[in-house]
Amino acid sequence: MQTARQIEIVETALHLINENGIQGLTIKNLSKKIGISEPAIYRHYENKIEILVAVLDSFGTLLAGIKANVEKHEGSLEKIEAMFTAFFQAFKENPSLVAVIFSEELFRNEQQLSQKTSEIINRNIEFLKGVIEKGSQSGEIRSDIPAEHLAIMVMGTLRLFVKKWQLSGFDFALDSEGKKLIQSIIILISK
Repeated sequence: MQTARQIEIVETALHLINENGIQGLTIKNLSKKIGISEPAIYRHYENKIEILVAVLDSFGTLLAGIKANVEKHEGSLEKIEAMFTAFFQAFKENPSLVAVIFSEELFRNEQQLSQKTSEIINRNIEFLKGVIEKGSQSGEIRSDIPAEHLAIMVMGTLRLFVKKWQLSGFDFALDSEGKKLIQSIIILISK
């Protein structure tokens, strides 16, 4: 359980990343933005890596909520649509998450961050794979392509689409354009 100060540090870290990119997240910038000393930050987190792990953990918590909401839907195609819609909404509300979640290349030399990112990716693929398998069994989703391959293709599409949005300077409506993308994916994977 995080303290109020730890939550503030994580939220401020996300704001800094949104404003200046992940390279702009330094303990000095963080302490200045919050209005506390650098040693005060170190009382809550040992280093920048630990703060980024906390950011990834908060995304993991968000994912758990998305998955719980997705499970309320009946059909597999509905679940996939709900999952994408929730992702687009989360990224729209907090664009700095994109910079962190899709920065695994920057994390390559940081074992703890690359492992945490890998866990998130694998959990998402496994969840989506399960949804696709159920959809294949019920006849909703094509069964001529392995569920794991479809899950990777669908998640890869999500990633590329959101990354395009980020690199464009967020210059298109992620939710409405995302809805069109979801419909195209549904056409591709439907039986």
